[in-house]
Amino acid sequence: MFASNAPPTSDKLCDLPFMDLYIRIDHPAPARYRCAARDYTNNWTRNLPDVYKEEIELLANQLRGQIDNPDSSFEYEGMRFRLSYQRLANGQDWVVLRRISARVPKLEELNFASHICTHLRRLGQRDGLIVISGATGNGKTTTAFSLLNDFLQNFGGVGITIEDPVEYALDGPVGEYGYCYQVQVNKDEDWASPLKRALRWTPRFLLVGEVRSPRAAEQILRAATTGHLVITTIHAGSIEESLMGLMHLAEQGMGNAANYMLAQGLTAGMHQTLNATGPFLRYVMTEENNNGDPIRSLVRENRVGMINSYIDKQIARMNTIHGSGNVPLQGKR
Repeated sequence: MFASNAPPTSDKLCDLPFMDLYIRIDHPAPARYRCAARDYTNNWTRNLPDVYKEEIELLANQLRGQIDNPDSSFEYEGMRFRLSYQRLANGQDWVVLRRISARVPKLEELNFASHICTHLRRLGQRDGLIVISGATGNGKTTTAFSLLNDFLQNFGGVGITIEDPVEYALDGPVGEYGYCYQVQVNKDEDWASPLKRALRWTPRFLLVGEVRSPRAAEQILRAATTGHLVITTIHAGSIEESLMGLMHLAEQGMGNAANYMLAQGLTAGMHQTLNATGPFLRYVMTEENNNGDPIRSLVRENRVGMINSYIDKQIARMNTIHGSGNVPLQGKR
């Protein structure tokens, strides 16, 4: 991490370990950045050192007049970003560039306990829905892409991602028998339309960047109950909140049928947080081909809030089987 009084070790922006870069594009102004460290200073923003001033001016000039979509992807000097543009109340134009890794990390590189990686990998042999929840910046998208990449590598088939914007680049061959197609959702298009079109491509795996509308939620549930494995992310504070949020969206178009379809399709729910020691994952997985699974029953009966006790029991059981009993194996060692 760059402390506020630490001199840069390189004059190249690509060597600065930043997460977010704040740049004014309507007029030259000092840029700011947020570091990539996961500690109590993670939310601090700092003035970008003067050594990067010339490169920032080149970057700002490249952005001016080139932003067709206020939320899009952007590439510069081998770096890939998620771009967000805003015109502020004072009339200034700013962009925030969230840095994206150029490579999809392997599942083992996420630093989950080894037995968790084993169980997550096995999910690739199932149909249904994997919901990954968490707050902004806690690695939901990274985990989702690592899962998709792993499934395609190990089990093959067609994978389709539906995103706005496209983040990790995974298009093309993946492993020996996998192939991924990535779809950029038009800014004025409801996500349900590209989702519906994607199903005509006979995908084995679907990754939906974010659940954003009732129609999209409905399409996700339909895909999860018709022979596909769907991975999606949602902003939520817990597994229970993510499932309730998804049901609330879907039931606006499907009524009470949303509960039954989610119960039928749910394969796994996860909630991820990142801190200074690494990722911490809470998870729950349903039993395959068991409609009487207690998690499914609680979803059908709209008693999702009671799932927490089953989450704790399942994690404790897996830790007992795979761990020493002394170390909580939910997160990074």
